[in-house]
Amino acid sequence: MATPKDLPRDIGGFIRDLRRNAKISLRQLADQAGVSNPYLSQVERGLRKPSAEVLQQLASALRVSTPVMYLRAGLLDALDAKEGQGVLGAIAADPDLTLSQKQSLSQIYETFRRENARTAAEAAEADEADEVGVPGEPAAEPAADQQTTTPKPAKKTVHKAVKKTVAPAAEEEK
Repeated sequence: MATPKDLPRDIGGFIRDLRRNAKISLRQLADQAGVSNPYLSQVERGLRKPSAEVLQQLASALRVSTPVMYLRAGLLDALDAKEGQGVLGAIAADPDLTLSQKQSLSQIYETFRRENARTAAEAAEADEADEVGVPGEPAAEPAADQQTTTPKPAKKTVHKAVKKTVAPAAEEEK
């Protein structure tokens, strides 16, 4: 399997391919990302290297995960400590996947991670509220049969994420 270091570092061509795949003009992407049209043109042609902040803005405008954008730009090595980079790196490096399939898988993965983090944060808040309790009342004890694992993402959120990312990619492949 190819490693992230084996990936081409042509971030400009990658951004251009993503933009064309999204069927938006250079000017539209520049406006959405908050960068100038000439600057984005230079990035796409490989004349300029965008900063991590600009890559994040472009990733957001193109609806791809920021880590995938960092991976393609060669910035991921500095961010390796962050969890989940192995999965995104494997998706980006897989030669058997098309660009739109890679985007879809990365978006689904990031959606799962955000949903799990949100659910875990809500569970932590609920635990804190239970620990504090109501003054004058005994603290509620958890039932012996309660599971202590992190709740799974809501089915609706997962279904929306899959429908939003996989359906367009499948249509595009036809």
